[in-house]
Amino acid sequence: MAENTNRSLFGFHGLFGFIISVAGLLIILVTLMLMAIATQRNSQVRPYDPSVVRDINHLKANSPENMKYNVRFNEVKETK
Repeated sequence: MAENTNRSLFGFHGLFGFIISVAGLLIILVTLMLMAIATQRNSQVRPYDPSVVRDINHLKANSPENMKYNVRFNEVKETK
């Protein structure tokens, strides 16, 4: 008896497989483009303000005092 060796659960061949793969890549492309546009719009509305860091030589990389410059941390802290 001949065994069926051509079993594939998620295998699409031919034109249908090509259409599925191109549609998937286009969906990924559109999603990444929309995320990039959203990031650029957010940066346009809230740009980086370097005036809070007057002298970079006095900042410590792991200092808890640097958290006062973190905008998201301050927003969460104010809402509590």
